[in-house]
Amino acid sequence: PAPPALLPYVPRVPPAALPGKLTATTFALERPCCIFDRHANASDTIWLAVAFANASAAFRNPPSRADVPPYERLPTAHSYMTLETAAAAYACSAPSPAILRVGSDTACGGQGGRDPCNGPLPSPGPYRVKFLVMGCHGPKAETRWSDPILLRRAGSPSTIDPAPTHRGGDVVVIASILASLGTVLAVMVLSAIGAEAWGSLCHQDSGTVVFARRSYRTHHIPPALPQSLPPSCGCGCSPPGLGCFAPRPPGPCPAE
Repeated sequence: PAPPALLPYVPRVPPAALPGKLTATTFALERPCCIFDRHANASDTIWLAVAFANASAAFRNPPSRADVPPYERLPTAHSYMTLETAAAAYACSAPSPAILRVGSDTACGGQGGRDPCNGPLPSPGPYRVKFLVMGCHGPKAETRWSDPILLRRAGSPSTIDPAPTHRGGDVVVIASILASLGTVLAVMVLSAIGAEAWGSLCHQDSGTVVFARRSYRTHHIPPALPQSLPPSCGCGCSPPGLGCFAPRPPGPCPAE
């Protein structure tokens, strides 16, 4: 058969920051759009070939669907094919998600290769991937291989530094000091706010008192009336016609 057409498209991991773009067992791919329209018809399917980076050059396209390498053979064959999809799903007019996730199906490992499995990847890789158009008579077109894709590595328990457990006392002391400083700062701020509010209230009260005192009028109070002398007081013994100028002594005046 004629070799499949080589398409200029190169699969790649999305450059934008995405949650879970690369994990220890999965990775995301940009979904190709308008790439296969001229090379596929309604009965064709699009597959994703996954291979270890150092084994991608030895990968051979299967002549038929029955010869597709399954996921379970990845540890020995170093490659497999997955994500079988109708070609119409990648058409220009087809609404579809922006990304594909490789390795996301954790329940397909026990299917015995009957269906294409998209199981978790067993190691960090690196891996290379390509898309392959499969027709009734075998491969019809394929993309280029991607650049190597390296997954995240899970940390080994033996590499965890136990030193933080020995520094637990220091951490507690530092945390206590910071908490105390925060409390003192909060008290100072609240005290300043309270003093400012109290000063404002006192200023308003003093202004009211001043206003009340300024508006207080005293001219309506009548002048004090002359008080009568006690009964024991009277005119003193003074010459007639001069009026009363001294307190009256006890007893009768000499002129009386």
